Amino acid sequence: MNWDDTDEDVELTAAEHAHLQRLTDADADNDERAVEAALRPKTLDEVVGQVRVRDQLGLVLEAARRRGRAPDHVLLSGPPGLGKTTLAMIIAAEMSTPLRLTSGPAITHAGDLAAILSGLNENDVLFVDEIHRMSRPAEEMLYMAMEDFRVDVVIGKGPGATAIPLEIPPFTLVGATTRAGLLPGPLRDRFGFTAHLEFYEPHELDRIVHRSAGLLGVHLTAEGSKEIAGRSRGTPRIANRLLRRVRDYAQVRADGVLTLPVAQAALELFEVDESGLDRLDRAVLDVLCRRFGGGPVGVSTLAVAVGEERETVEEVAEPFLVRNGFLARTPRGRVATPAAWHHLGLTPPPMPTVDSTLFDD
Repeated sequence: MNWDDTDEDVELTAAEHAHLQRLTDADADNDERAVEAALRPKTLDEVVGQVRVRDQLGLVLEAARRRGRAPDHVLLSGPPGLGKTTLAMIIAAEMSTPLRLTSGPAITHAGDLAAILSGLNENDVLFVDEIHRMSRPAEEMLYMAMEDFRVDVVIGKGPGATAIPLEIPPFTLVGATTRAGLLPGPLRDRFGFTAHLEFYEPHELDRIVHRSAGLLGVHLTAEGSKEIAGRSRGTPRIANRLLRRVRDYAQVRADGVLTLPVAQAALELFEVDESGLDRLDRAVLDVLCRRFGGGPVGVSTLAVAVGEERETVEEVAEPFLVRNGFLARTPRGRVATPAAWHHLGLTPPPMPTVDSTLFDD
């Protein structure tokens, strides 16, 4: 199959297949969303971390409440698993209004969007996940809906087509995206408040693990909680997932208490090391260092060497490795950093000397 010309009818890409198999993936499947619902904060005061976003959003919502109007449209961007959906639910809860949920890939035609908008009531909150994946006709319809609270529905085709204006009650659109750069400028400019969610610090994830453990009725020690938080890649969703897997291990192979040794043994069983790297991450680094001397190596060659598709290596493994300084992307290919060599217990090769005569004075 030619992955450069991906067919829209294909249900899952190779990267998405890999997501479903990885414990450290920040995306969630349908079953996991049901579990997450019980662990989500219900108010802004319960949100751990994201202090600046939380304070800014709280000000926007309080001002809207005092005016008795719907808040401005909100755009939330950032990597998956950091709480964009949770914040959308909190916005609706804080404003005491219903939340309507949909996703960008589900809106394939302008008519799909018109049907959703026509069903809104005044001050409703409409949450569109992965908003950058909406179809272009739907995006253009959304411009008018966000700004003028109306859309033009076209009836018929050709010369006999008629545009019927449809008034929409004032509403708040909350858009979430993992790739803000793909949003067209006119759409991005129509959001009154934009926020970018950052990765969490270990001490913030430690608080999240403790909170989730209390909700799940799990007994854990402070050391066990810190161990889980330190391997969670800065992402609450991964922290909660690792907590549930360590809980399973503790119930089956220990006395049910999540101590430090229990957490370490469980995460070793699930192939998540002390830096949060899993089997695929380590395979990429191992091949890059042992087989190719640290690079540079093309991503296609790396993918063949680890037995994965190019998209899996590029979209699933690389972002975390680059962000944590294990891998560097260069015009000539991927290069292992000294941190990658040390993580594998290897000695990095000596840096090549540079001939000063190659440069002009």
